[in-house]
This record gives sequence, structure tokens and C-alpha cells, in this order.
Amino acid sequence: MTKDHSTTEILLVEDNPGDVRLVHEAFRDADFDATIHTAIDGVEAIDFLMDEASPFPDFVLLDLNLPRKDGLEVLQEIRGDAKLQRLPVLVLTSSTAREDMAVCYEEQANAYLTKPTSPEEFIELVRSVEEFWIERVRLPPCP
Repeated sequence: MTKDHSTTEILLVEDNPGDVRLVHEAFRDADFDATIHTAIDGVEAIDFLMDEASPFPDFVLLDLNLPRKDGLEVLQEIRGDAKLQRLPVLVLTSSTAREDMAVCYEEQANAYLTKPTSPEEFIELVRSVEEFWIERVRLPPCP
């Protein structure tokens, strides 16, 4: 690991309780040492990121279809804020629409991941995220 602290801090932005549970279980089953903070809509996600008392996440797992403020709006706010703009954002969505993928990359998402359909596939996705985003990638320091 290239990080100075032992636990990875992740902000999961997801409004579906079943998907939140699957993500938590997948991280646990993959033996990924992470603290997952959950925001159930885009407004809550931005509030978490702007709150100086909240831990700064190592990356964001962002769903696109969210109440109050959708995932694309959250991504645009992150990229428009000097404090947040370098924060890795991994879109994790059920959408396979090429248009959604294209606009997310235009708005500088770091990755576009389609939600797996089985718990086993979720675990495999989590292991891939850990290997790439935590073990391989060198990220800039927190602001």
C-alpha cells in the first residue's frame, strides 16, 4: 500500500439500501480494510465532502440515479471545487447506456463501473478496485 494510514476511507453515494448492503458485504468478504461512509443522495454526499469534521475519502463510489441531486451533478460539483477536484470518483451504476458512460468521462470521472448482478461478482469488483485504486495507483495527498 502507498497510503500513510491503514484504513481506506470510501464515500459510497447510493440510495438503494440493498445495493448499500451488497457493497458493504463485498468489501467485508474481500477482506478489504475500509471504512465506508454512506450518503443516500447527492446533497448528503456534497455535505459530507464539505464538512471539515468528516474524514477525507480516498475515493468516491458514486451512483448516477440519486434523489435531490443526481450523480452527474455531484461529479460536476466535485470537479468544480478546488479542494475536491483531484478526488478519484468511480461511478458505480446499473446503467449500461453509452450516453451515461460518455458524459461521466466528459465530466472527468476516473472510472465507470457497472454494478454486478451477483454477490460473487461484487466481491471480484471490490478486489479489482482495491488492487488498482489502493495498491497500484499513486494518489495525490489530501488537500
